[in-house]
Amino acid sequence: MLRQTFRNMDDVSTTKPWQQFRRWRKERHIRLKQKDYSFVVPRVEPDLNRLAANRTETTYTWVGHSTFLLQMCGLNIVTDPVWATSMAMVKRLTEPGLPIDAMPTVDVILISHSHYDHLHLKSLRMLYQPNTLLIVPKGLKNKMKRLGFKKTMDMEWWESKKIGDVHLTFVPAQHWTRRTLTDTNRSHWGGYVLENEAAYQKRLKQEEQGQPAGVKEQQKHKQKRESMKINIRSDAAKREGGANSSSTAAKSTELNESTKPQEAQTLYFAGDSGYFRGFELIGDRFNIDVAFIPIGAYEPEWFMSAQHVNPEQAMQAFVDVKARVMVPMHYGAFKLADDTPKEALERLIAEQKRRKIPNERIRFIMIGETLDMTKLPD
Repeated sequence: MLRQTFRNMDDVSTTKPWQQFRRWRKERHIRLKQKDYSFVVPRVEPDLNRLAANRTETTYTWVGHSTFLLQMCGLNIVTDPVWATSMAMVKRLTEPGLPIDAMPTVDVILISHSHYDHLHLKSLRMLYQPNTLLIVPKGLKNKMKRLGFKKTMDMEWWESKKIGDVHLTFVPAQHWTRRTLTDTNRSHWGGYVLENEAAYQKRLKQEEQGQPAGVKEQQKHKQKRESMKINIRSDAAKREGGANSSSTAAKSTELNESTKPQEAQTLYFAGDSGYFRGFELIGDRFNIDVAFIPIGAYEPEWFMSAQHVNPEQAMQAFVDVKARVMVPMHYGAFKLADDTPKEALERLIAEQKRRKIPNERIRFIMIGETLDMTKLPD
């Protein structure tokens, strides 16, 4: 029986001739010697007590690269877990934001695709427990079960499942997959949209009224016009106006005990992608609050553009998905391509300034930092 081969939307190819690969490797040997890696993405000590106690807040904590701990509807969800100390024999640039042995019990693991910097087997095995659900793109389930991950579910583009009280949809991306010489594009790739019940019901109501959810939400939340400032800070407390850890814990308890009606909340984890029209389709379908969008591994662009957005395209993707807030990711941990974390951030900030996108709509999260859904811009 022929094995299925997966493709991108509009049959966009990411296949590169061997000659191009050799050219990149030759140029890279010279280019990386001229790069400045002295800039390190800011980090903060994680609030492990808050993460362990949280059962009701929606929070997101950056471990690094594309790895986040998402806490939503009482579930602990990890995206593309990679705690590797090196990638392709190159040492990691920053330590993971959460020690893997200090992680709260993980309920769900989301894998966007099978590349080594998104599917790291050692990290998976350390996180996975008998009751952990592993969710993978179509084509990976049988392999993961053979590797010992018995509770594994796969999903196709636009397929939705309810996991606990989270409505999960696997959405398209423009990318490719390979882990061996013989399995190119034998499994799919994509991103995930997570909605709580209130967001799901709100979207269904909008669809019944015949208007795409994201379009209606975009009309409600018009962009403000403000000047741009660099928004990375060396102290996480400054983000909360100087609040100390005890006041943060008190705030968390207060939120957990709240009896207010549930607010609609939607998260979008883009995975890994080149720029494509799928971002608009995702934005038209969902009311996205927070979008986690990659900004790194784009250089040289003549080689990487089909599979990785550059910072300007990442900003356009944010506009396309109509999210209230963008969280940049996929930078700062590994030397996957020829760009540096500093270059990626500088280009993103310059594009934000050019477009006059308000500061509060781009959240430059620090490694190890936990943010929640409070103070989202209208």
